[in-house]
Amino acid sequence: MHAMQYELTLPADYDTGIIRSRVSRIGHLLDDWDGLGLKAYLLRERGVHGSPVNQYAPFYLWNTVQGMNRFLWAGAFQGLVDDFGRPAVRQWTGLAYEEGGAAGSPAAVAVRRRQPVAAGVELSAVMEDAAREAGRLAAEDGAVLAAAAVDPHHWDLVHFSLWEHDAPKADGDVFRVLHVSAPGRDRLPRGRQW
Repeated sequence: MHAMQYELTLPADYDTGIIRSRVSRIGHLLDDWDGLGLKAYLLRERGVHGSPVNQYAPFYLWNTVQGMNRFLWAGAFQGLVDDFGRPAVRQWTGLAYEEGGAAGSPAAVAVRRRQPVAAGVELSAVMEDAAREAGRLAAEDGAVLAAAAVDPHHWDLVHFSLWEHDAPKADGDVFRVLHVSAPGRDRLPRGRQW
């Protein structure tokens, strides 16, 4: 599993209805994308759930590098680049993925928490803790799914979870889920990934 996200931080007075309309118009285009486990179309709005910014920030869980690369290099990503400019695309190697008790429910919100991996720590213990955290989050009431991944270049962890309600039991940046494309969600490997 590979995780990926880019963020488009928008002006404070930006009409986020433009993003909502865009997602309703084109979100379905990845509903059958080969190699994609899940894409959550995410929006933060300034002043909502404590967000200091307006931000469009889709989050992806990929089953294959080929599917991810085809998305980035074969034209699909170019539409976003043409409309908003080219954002930096963050990538993480998967550590763990778990389905939650509300796995069959539509997701209302997502929570993303990034944290640095401190220098001098035992990496195996940190990665085990991250995998356990994915399991803990998935076991919480209302959790649709939870994942953990690491960027070994910048040494940071990302915890990502989807929730069926507006009161997630997770710390981090809270996003409204506008749409979920999940053609390969059933093929995302469960549990610890090493």
